[in-house]
This record gives sequence, structure tokens and C-alpha cells, in this order.
Amino acid sequence: MKSLKEQDPEIYDYIEKETQRQNDNFELIASENFASKATISAMGSVLTNKYAEGYPGKRYYGGCEFVDEIEDIARDRAKKLFKADYANVQPHSGASANAAIYLAFMSPGDTLLGLDLAHGGHLTHGSPVNFSGITYKAEFYGVEKDTGRIDMDKVRDKAKKVKPRMISIGASAYPRDFDYEAFREIADEVGAFLWMDMAHTAGLIATGELNDPLQLCDVVSTTTHKTLRGPRGGMILVGKDGENKLGVTARKSGRVKNWSEVLDSAVFPGSQGGPLMHVIAGKAVAFGEALQPEFVSYQKQVRLNATAMANAFTNRGYDLVSGGTDNHLILVDLRSKGLNGKIAEESLDRAGITVNKNMVPFDTESPFVTSGIRIGTPALTTRGFGKEQFEQVAELIDKVLQDPENEERLNSIRSEVQAMCEEFPLYDFVTV
Repeated sequence: MKSLKEQDPEIYDYIEKETQRQNDNFELIASENFASKATISAMGSVLTNKYAEGYPGKRYYGGCEFVDEIEDIARDRAKKLFKADYANVQPHSGASANAAIYLAFMSPGDTLLGLDLAHGGHLTHGSPVNFSGITYKAEFYGVEKDTGRIDMDKVRDKAKKVKPRMISIGASAYPRDFDYEAFREIADEVGAFLWMDMAHTAGLIATGELNDPLQLCDVVSTTTHKTLRGPRGGMILVGKDGENKLGVTARKSGRVKNWSEVLDSAVFPGSQGGPLMHVIAGKAVAFGEALQPEFVSYQKQVRLNATAMANAFTNRGYDLVSGGTDNHLILVDLRSKGLNGKIAEESLDRAGITVNKNMVPFDTESPFVTSGIRIGTPALTTRGFGKEQFEQVAELIDKVLQDPENEERLNSIRSEVQAMCEEFPLYDFVTV
């Protein structure tokens, strides 16, 4: 068989260019990270050839003896990492995991109460343009205009008013930790299931850097990239004694079932077909990496770097939503600087700094323009950047935003970016 370069030089060329882009730029998108060579190698393996509908020991295809072992390893490592009783590693993405949770816990037309997308929530938590908002009746809680934080008394009031079947926690642009005990009390008070989508913060939660939702929520979903630093994919977890907790909640809501079987069937055959065994192998590798002491140090550094960067922005007069961060991301409101997110994203990109424009709470711009940018520390921390480097990055971002149309300045900053990237090299391969 021919190599990719020999078989399809056009695609190889674009992969090479993307590899170079990642090597030569500051990656600051909060939902992105750099998977290890070992994880990438597993994903590029012959496992992509294998159909394995069903679960280990209960497949609808023959020849699954080895992929069964791989999936069992992935599940066991996930359970150990998060101190969980149940893990399903088959969801193709975070959205797929969330779709299965809806299927398991709700019926079409049931009410969901979740964090408003415009206030930092997630598309799959009831947005009207997403299946979650189309299929279910979505109600929302938000953050306070003066603090940028969730007021749990208002969440309780809203829950009592709308009486949701399920309450969702989790966000794509909320820089603070969550009060799971308060959410649990509210869910119990109104007889709702409680679900945490920890897609962004799973790595920080696994290592104790943030509060743990596993022992208080009925079910938890996550992606396996972002702070977990694995392949793109999803996962569903239930914490220790999860069956007992689910049973209590189920009795209150009139549903008593074996939840491990319900969740498994909601993934397959409920919402997707054959699992991606090459990606599950990549998940197993990444979970193995996350169980090492180095991963604990890495997550601690992710938070230290985010705090250092937030302080650097504050010292330069930038407005940060909620005034700072507890986790891996910073949400910068640019209105006081006379800028919008679109201009900031485009000018920073020309300087070799990759961020994403992002709406801020009570935004006055459209989602295609936005008033803010979202910045995350996981990827550059993987690269080896510490507090000193992140303070330098904040300084370079500030220089760009002071004069975003000054191409001479942007080119000069791009040279500084490339020099720092060369000091902290990333990938030495195009394909594995």
C-alpha cells in the first residue's frame, strides 16, 4: 500500500500546512488542545476498519475479541480516573453523548432548565436552533449583569416556576466553578434529574482542581479532548453509588429503571450505530496518560496560567466577565476598548495568535460579530508555557489590540510568536 503522501499528495500537503500552523501559532481557543503522538497514532490505526456494534461481549459482529479488550480498558481507565461506577466511551462527540442523555432521561416536549447560550451556556443545552431546543421545551437561567456569576436563588426560583424534568449544568464560556450541592438541592426540591456537562473542565475535575460533580449529579457527560487532552469524542459517566442515587431520583419522577442499561441503549442503538474503535483506542491511551502524576501537575499549571493571564489583562485595563477565572478560560469584554470580537480575532490571527470571538453576557452585538473573545490556556500549557510565558502572551495580545490594523506591528509580533514557538516545539511529524 502507498503512503498518504504518495497516494494523495494534495491532502498530505494540507495536513502538512495544518501541522505547521499548529507548530507556529499560539493556540488559545479554550476548547482545543494538543493530543499526544501516542493518541494520534492509535487513532490512525487499522482499528478504523472494524465494525463493532454493541458492547464488549455482546456484539452484533464477529472478530471483536481484540476491540472488546480495548473498549474494556478505556472504560476501566475512565472509571478509575473519575471514580465512577459507570462509563460509556462510545459517543462520537460531546453532542452525541448529550443526545443519548436526553433520550435516556426525557421525552419529547419535556422541560429542560439550562444555562443560556448567550450567558456562556452550550448549544446542546436547549438552544432553539439545536435538536435539544427543537425536541424539548427549553427554559434558561443566566448570570448576573453586575457579577457575571450565576445566582443560585434565581435558579431555584426559575426551577420552581418551570418544574423541569431535568436541570443541566455546564458551559462553553463560563469562567467560574459550579455549586453542585446547591444544584442538587434544587433538583431534589422540584423532582428533576441533575446532569452536568463537564466537556470543558473534565481534566481539571479529574485531578481535583475543580469541584467534583460525579457524586452529586445523576449523570455526567464530557468530551474527551479539551482539558482531557485526548481524541475528539464523547463519554457518559455515572458516579459511585450512581444506581442508588438515580433510583431515588427516578422514584420521585415516576421512573424506576436499570440506568446503566438505559444509558447504554440510549447510545446504541438509540442515537448512533457502530462505535469508532480507533477513536476509543485513542481515548484509552489518553485516559492512561491522565492517570499519571504528570497530568495532575499539568492541570494545576493550566489553572495557574489562566490566573496569571487574567491578572495580566486586568492590569492592562481589560474587563473580564466575572472579574477573573476559576478554571482554564478567560472571557474578555472588549467594549471598553472600543473593539468587537470579530476585529480582535482577525487581527490576532494575522499576528499568529489564535482565539475565537465570543458573545459576552448581555451582548449588544450579533453572534457573528460579538463583543468579546474567549481565551484558554490548555493548549499552550501542553506546549510547556508557564506563568512567565502567559504574561508575555497577554502583553503581545494587548499590543495587537492597541492598533489592530497596523500590519507592520502585526508582522513584528508574529515574529515574536514564532520565536517563542520554536523555543517550545510541538510536533515533529505530519502523519504517524
